[in-house]
Amino acid sequence: MPKNPYSELTPELLKLSALCEKNSRIEPQLYIQHKVNRGLRDLEGKGVLTGLTEISEVTSSEVVNGEEVHIPGRLFYRGYDIKDLTDGFTGEHRFGFEEATYLLLFGKLPNTDELREFSTMLGSFRTLPTGFVRDIILKAPSRDMMNTLARCVLTLYAYDEKADDISLPNVLRQCLHLISLFPVLAVYGYQSYSHYHDGNSLFIHPPRTDLSSAENILYLLRPDSSYTALEAKILDLALVLHAEHGGGNNSTFTTHVVSSSGTDTYSAIAASLGSLKGPKHGGANIKVMQMMADMKEKIGLTATDGEIRDYLSALLNKEAFDKAGLIYGMGHAVYSVSDPRAELLCTAARELSAEKGKEDEFALYSKVAELAPEVIAEKRRIYKGVSPNVDFYSGFIYSMLDLPVELYTPIFAVARITGWSAHRMEELINAGKIIRPAYMHVSKRRDYVKIDER
Repeated sequence: MPKNPYSELTPELLKLSALCEKNSRIEPQLYIQHKVNRGLRDLEGKGVLTGLTEISEVTSSEVVNGEEVHIPGRLFYRGYDIKDLTDGFTGEHRFGFEEATYLLLFGKLPNTDELREFSTMLGSFRTLPTGFVRDIILKAPSRDMMNTLARCVLTLYAYDEKADDISLPNVLRQCLHLISLFPVLAVYGYQSYSHYHDGNSLFIHPPRTDLSSAENILYLLRPDSSYTALEAKILDLALVLHAEHGGGNNSTFTTHVVSSSGTDTYSAIAASLGSLKGPKHGGANIKVMQMMADMKEKIGLTATDGEIRDYLSALLNKEAFDKAGLIYGMGHAVYSVSDPRAELLCTAARELSAEKGKEDEFALYSKVAELAPEVIAEKRRIYKGVSPNVDFYSGFIYSMLDLPVELYTPIFAVARITGWSAHRMEELINAGKIIRPAYMHVSKRRDYVKIDER
């Protein structure tokens, strides 16, 4: 096969790369010396305050008698506890993603008529421009669905006669279109990839305006478009729990930064997609699935507590799986005692595993969730507690829903586009200045040397 000039790493490039690394490395102690919070986090891992928001809140501690005490984590959407919100729609046997989207965007819970009208509007927007599937999605399909999503979003700019209009009504229109279209773009992108790269049959189902976002994902993805009520209910719950998270996460901060420049909606959302694509942000549940697959292969589904502890210790000692020294799905930048999203997904995973005959596998997940924090506490010096995070259970749930691994992070994006949209509009409404952080220059100044004297 001839070499691809766009992919080849030539000796010249490798040499230049080494030069770049040599002359661009900053000594770690300089960050401490100049009191620079790397990653916008202090030495205890707390985020540096960079903005204000009314959209959502994450809490994991409270001050008691002047001292900070870690408490079970809580997540609020516009002031409503996520557990109360999910109990509300699941208790009434309704889908919740559209309701959560309304709440995050407009700051209030919709009544029955408002929710029906809003859901109808989203359904009417779930139509791609004529020829878009043929000309954009089916041509040059990417091996990465996040790349496909970003490319599609940027291409939709060309179909919008008011693409650069950042007035609030127009931005809202654009955001609602993207929220509606993300399930379609993600699934169609996967179908194209599956056909052209894996040789599977190609089928493109048109979306249904009468179905929820969760239902449409399953309807579009499966050859026979069939799904159970429980499958749709649990996927809908996962979308709600991934829709927003406090504003301080990397992709949402990206939304604020890029939106503050006054750029168009499509560019801002494409930038957020690029952030979420990163394995440190959106791909963690894939790592959990791979780690658990390795565990099942090494010690089996019915392993004893001792065998599980030994495997987890080997992970931390860089002796097992990818030898990165991590137990994936454990710990969070904010939560310590518990992640409320993980608790809700744990209950959902138990329910779905019973329908799918996966109780043994759920039992293994439960044991790892119980033992991993103990093993980490024994092996590592930590400043706060460690508990399962949302990624620990989401991959397991997606696998039971027969979602392909290639769609795990895009499904995250299908949900988080809601939060990004709310934050984009909040930034445009309240900001007046471009976000411009400061960086301190730490290299020595040098005199210019003429080229024939170098």
